[in-house]
Amino acid sequence: MRRAYALAQQAAEQGEVPVGALLVQGDQVLAEAHNAPIGLHDPSAHAEMLTLRQAGQAIQAYRLPDTTLYVTLEPCPMCIGALIHARVGRVVFGAHDPKTGACGSAMSLHAHTSHNHQIEVIGGVLEKDCAALLREFFKQRRAGHLK
Repeated sequence: MRRAYALAQQAAEQGEVPVGALLVQGDQVLAEAHNAPIGLHDPSAHAEMLTLRQAGQAIQAYRLPDTTLYVTLEPCPMCIGALIHARVGRVVFGAHDPKTGACGSAMSLHAHTSHNHQIEVIGGVLEKDCAALLREFFKQRRAGHLK
């Protein structure tokens, strides 16, 4: 999770919402990324989505079983949907997202029984640090110090 946090800091330095993610299989990091929708002009360029794309290319597969995604913010509905389709086994996240969090905060899509795959979720890892980074970023943005 500390690596995901460092990636989130990189996102903040680039004016992106500070979210970082990495996908691990066993002790191997398959991919890592941070939020980049502004820089890439792509609303789907969340850290989770970019990490999934990179991991799929790295192992030449669209299914990523037996993997764990570490991410600094609870995934949104778009991201958890992609994680379900990729068959990611577990998501470990930092800060809860009461507005759009899809792993228990606003909704629980990760364990919806209509899906043929449910994801194990562990939330609140390094939560204070991850939440503080997000709060500071949005404080700076509201003050006009960020784009």
